[in-house]
Amino acid sequence: MSVDLAEEAISISDLLRRCATADDWDQLGLALLKTNEASLAMAAFQEAQERAPDTLQYALHGIEAAAACAQLPHALDRASVACDDNPLDPVMQIVRGVVLDRLGHREEAIDALTVAEALAPDSSLAAMFLGGLLARANRLPDADRALRKAADLDPDNVMVRNDRAAVLIRLHKHADARRLLIDLADRPENRNAVAANLVTSTMCMGLQEDAANLAWKAVARAPDAATPWRGLSNALPYCFGVTADTLLQAARACSARLPRAAMPALANTPKPDRRLTIGLMSATLRTHPVGWLTVAAFEALDRNDFDIVCLGDNGFANDAIQKRFRSIADDWLDISVLDDVRLALAARERDVDILIDLGGYGDAARMQACAHRLAPVQIKWVGMQNHSSGLAEMDWFLTDRWETPPALESRYSERLLRLPDGYVCYSPPAYAPDVVPPPAQTNGFITFGCFNNLAKVTTVAIGVWAEIMRALPDSRLILKTHQFNDMETAERIRSDFAECGVSPDRIETRGPSAHRNLLAAYNDIDIVLDPFPYAGGLTTCEALWMGVPTIALAGESFSARHSTSHLSNVGLSDWVSADINDYIRNALQKAGDIAALTELRLGLRAQVRRSPLCDASRFALHLGVLLKHTWRVWCEKNKLPKH
Repeated sequence: MSVDLAEEAISISDLLRRCATADDWDQLGLALLKTNEASLAMAAFQEAQERAPDTLQYALHGIEAAAACAQLPHALDRASVACDDNPLDPVMQIVRGVVLDRLGHREEAIDALTVAEALAPDSSLAAMFLGGLLARANRLPDADRALRKAADLDPDNVMVRNDRAAVLIRLHKHADARRLLIDLADRPENRNAVAANLVTSTMCMGLQEDAANLAWKAVARAPDAATPWRGLSNALPYCFGVTADTLLQAARACSARLPRAAMPALANTPKPDRRLTIGLMSATLRTHPVGWLTVAAFEALDRNDFDIVCLGDNGFANDAIQKRFRSIADDWLDISVLDDVRLALAARERDVDILIDLGGYGDAARMQACAHRLAPVQIKWVGMQNHSSGLAEMDWFLTDRWETPPALESRYSERLLRLPDGYVCYSPPAYAPDVVPPPAQTNGFITFGCFNNLAKVTTVAIGVWAEIMRALPDSRLILKTHQFNDMETAERIRSDFAECGVSPDRIETRGPSAHRNLLAAYNDIDIVLDPFPYAGGLTTCEALWMGVPTIALAGESFSARHSTSHLSNVGLSDWVSADINDYIRNALQKAGDIAALTELRLGLRAQVRRSPLCDASRFALHLGVLLKHTWRVWCEKNKLPKH
């Protein structure tokens, strides 16, 4: 029986009389859900499950109905009783695990799903649910194992293989992920999600043009879907020659396709001088560029004026920087278990006045939830802040005069909040090694370096770096990034240099390492060559802290000017180049004066420490002024009526 109450004008009693099998009851439940009769739907799914207790689908439908009528705690009680009565029942262990996850009890959910997988070793669904949960808990190797098992058990399940590819990307196994995704690319199932991950994995291998072409093809296949436009918006900033206007157009196209639910009216009181609640939203409130570049500012924010609500991820509770965020948070909300609408409602329930998105459209990011409006004022800052968000509901964009000079202001959909110094506040790690003299003093030649993600290293940049190295025939280049764990990728990059006339034995590729060891590796290089068009961000700050200056190219987009901002903020604007020819001249000139390079290096950490880049109190003071300004603007538009 197939039941659709929207088409069949029959009574509930008639439907009940027609339900003879478990599938009939399930179909009834689905029909009731469509008509917002969630409580009745839950009862129908329970009847279906009782008639066919081994059919997981009925139980999963019941979870959706329970969530729709706010009965998940009741569903958990029911599943727990069933597990106590029959602890060897894998179906109810899965149900219990899924409900625990929906309620935010992640570790208990993992335990339940681990038991379910052991009880049903041939169940692809048990492995799939466990793998998805482990991925959200950031237990990535375990997630890969579970999802690989699920894919082996159900090789035609595109969703499982795509989810595994997403985990491989997070494990920095981009080549493996890309090979898996290429096999899925022509399948109709989950095509947009597969295409998005394929774009990401291709980009992360340093194949920027290929990634952009894949993104454009995905847009052409599904021009009315948001996901392809989101992938395109993430890919284009890495491609040489793409204008800021093109970036803005793609971002606006993505915004136009995002869903927007009908939401209740905002309840925030429009009083301009009251204490404000600031919401910080990102899954990367931890040891991550977002953490290193923002946490000190929030720690120094005047708590007499601001409360802080963190909308983050519980999967990193033991992380050192997340502990710093938690210590300043008046409230912490795990957003990993909420869809976008429930996230927006949760933020509103906490009376967030100003929402600061710190994730953009990056990994596990939730900026799309801002389309439902989480707060009266919404601001974009850091976290995939590659250019304007293009989001109609994003009111402001935090920047500085170097990142966004007046001539580029028209390329943004948001109103700009310009900080008087740089747009970030860097927290140097206490374990950073000491600065040592430049290696050129003992080597007798210049060693250049770039420790940026390979996604930023374009063929144009390689060509320019090769020209610099040809002019300095004894020079060397050290490239260090996680992608070089893949030997094929490392060999491809060395071959690219060979094609540009630089012997591969002058190019050293290094894979990932612990953070302290990464910082120590700066002791092996004299000068950083910044990639373009997507400039270094945290990497430039770290290089400066280690005494290594960066040759940068000031581009047009926001992401093309990160190093321009950081260098200018610490007093090294002469290391910023206006065009490619200037970049080459600048590199050769700086490399030709070892004495000046030595003097700069040995005093650079102290110079950076004294600069606004690391002055959290100064930064927080200016940030607080700008936050209050955005609130006053909103209050002026939403004045309370006079009585």
